[in-house]
Amino acid sequence: MAKKGKLNVVFRIWLYSDGEKLLGKGRVELLERIKKTGSITSAAKEMKMSYRQAWQMVEEMNERSRVPLVEKRLGGRSGGGTVVTAAGENAISAFYKLAESVNEFIKTQAKNISF
Repeated sequence: MAKKGKLNVVFRIWLYSDGEKLLGKGRVELLERIKKTGSITSAAKEMKMSYRQAWQMVEEMNERSRVPLVEKRLGGRSGGGTVVTAAGENAISAFYKLAESVNEFIKTQAKNISF
């Protein structure tokens, strides 16, 4: 006899631009960590990824979005660094709002699944 268990629906959201990945959970996390640390290097270390991979993700997001989500600031008195733009912050917020809406929809629909 099969063991009864509660069904869970798992989903992953990816936003695409012209057929290419723009944003997903990992990229949003990278944006958040860049915002927090002011550095792609520090954000990459926190996520246990290489700087090269993180930089490539940033480049792809900037190329695929209408406006840059991340900008590098050259050194000087303030020391330079990297900032998440207002568009980047809006992207983070919009992603989480979408994920929350989709999650609520899935929870509601999943209640009707039985077999």
